[in-house]
Amino acid sequence: MTRWRKSSHSADTGQTDCVEIARLPLAVGVRDSKAPEGGHLTLSADDFAALIARVKRDEPPL
Repeated sequence: MTRWRKSSHSADTGQTDCVEIARLPLAVGVRDSKAPEGGHLTLSADDFAALIARVKRDEPPL
């Protein structure tokens, strides 16, 4: 069973528009917490790390 997690910061702000992540066998899953039945993105560990680094630097998406 896949275990999805939401950022602990989301609970502090009461926001409902958050993403959830899950560790998959060979990747990281990312999905919309408001529509979990809508599917998810699958990123390699390296791509997920690069995404997080861009977000932390407040850079636009590629």
